[in-house]
Amino acid sequence: MAAPADGELRDVAERLVLAAFGALAMTAERAERIADDLSSLGGVRRDEARSAVEELAGRWRGDAVRISEKTRVSLAGVFRELGLATRDELDELELRVAQVEHRLRLVERDPV
Repeated sequence: MAAPADGELRDVAERLVLAAFGALAMTAERAERIADDLSSLGGVRRDEARSAVEELAGRWRGDAVRISEKTRVSLAGVFRELGLATRDELDELELRVAQVEHRLRLVERDPV
């Protein structure tokens, strides 16, 4: 089986991260509706229901951050196994090449 192309892996990674955040995103309006529903169904005071919803939303957001970090680390490992360079590595190489080119120009310009 052939390894997926660079763009395909990036696309899959982006979809995973967006899905995690999208599934856990909750607007204030939606949280209010859920709190209202909980208070009307369960006989719980609205402020208690709102507090519970906010606590759960906070936990979900924390989970989303952890999932995102784990995904980033896992993808970094996959990219490393495939022999792909990171942006930082490419930037460092570009700087080193520019330094070598500069030194070469200095040597060519000033013969001994």
